[in-house]
Amino acid sequence: MPRPIQAQIDLSALVHNLNVARQYAPNAHLMAIIKANAYGHGLLHTAQALKEADAFALLELDAAISLREAGYRQPILLLEGFFTTQELALFEQYQLSAVVHHNEQVIMLSTSKQQGLNIFLKINTGMNRLGLSPEQFPKTLETLTTLRSIRHITLMTHFANADDVTDNKSFTQQLQCFNRLTTELTQPRSLANSAAIMRYPETHADWIRPGIMLYGASPFADKTAKELNLKPVMTLSSNIIAIHHLKKGSSVGYGGLFIADKPTKIGIVACGYADGYPRHAPTNTPVLVSNQRSKILGRISMDMLAVDLTNIKNAQLNSPVTLWGKGLPIEEVAKSAGTISYELLCALSPRVEKIVQPV
Repeated sequence: MPRPIQAQIDLSALVHNLNVARQYAPNAHLMAIIKANAYGHGLLHTAQALKEADAFALLELDAAISLREAGYRQPILLLEGFFTTQELALFEQYQLSAVVHHNEQVIMLSTSKQQGLNIFLKINTGMNRLGLSPEQFPKTLETLTTLRSIRHITLMTHFANADDVTDNKSFTQQLQCFNRLTTELTQPRSLANSAAIMRYPETHADWIRPGIMLYGASPFADKTAKELNLKPVMTLSSNIIAIHHLKKGSSVGYGGLFIADKPTKIGIVACGYADGYPRHAPTNTPVLVSNQRSKILGRISMDMLAVDLTNIKNAQLNSPVTLWGKGLPIEEVAKSAGTISYELLCALSPRVEKIVQPV
């Protein structure tokens, strides 16, 4: 028998979430973000489920090429663009689009022999990560419009705090900056990530870029995925592989971080940080055992973790355990572990088998 941990990937949930994104912005084109192996879900079957998207976006050139070779014809955007002049030949060959975000890329384009490239010109409106400064932008745009290598330009930015439920000052400043620079221009625009799609319809413009919402997780601290009509795509599950009865004062796991204050029945689950579960998840992080809520006890090991079975009815060897997904929102687990759902999804280990459930 194989080790019982597995990640079930529900492709019908991806289709549902794609449709939810479209409902928020029915007049915009939709660019599905499938970077980082589709947030840990698996690139090619995710792309198949999202085949009705108007475009895809990712970071890895080899992944973009694999999509083309698999037959996907919609625009594919490389979110960090190109890094060398030599790469531009591949962008032309495979008809890939590139984010341009610094002057060195402009210089490479000006000396390139390639033609017909589509680019997204990124403006740094306050994220201070990638993008041309507002001062650089007008001259750079003017330069790019004269280059034979460029066929089409879309203008874009990225919000740092569209998900902030307490203060939208930063968001407002970024939006005002982008609008001031682009309102009078004719190029199409792209601004909205998942949080902006849901919260700020004024950002929808020509292209929306949903990411985390496609995978069934909420981008907001004050809203669950269920409240947003999103369905979890990944369910990480395993089984109980050992059971112990702790006496009062006994501990479990490395460092003895959990010490029983009463007789406690515990189960050992085949899941650890080498599978992608966060090592820093503390005691009381929620799990489901046989669809009943329980909690983690003690420190996460490389291959195992302990859960409380004291009040779980009919708990026994091989009882199923849900680490996150259907019945247990991933954002709830992430909050307990002091992280975000994005990290948990992307950290899933290659050794965890993915069971793909078709549409």
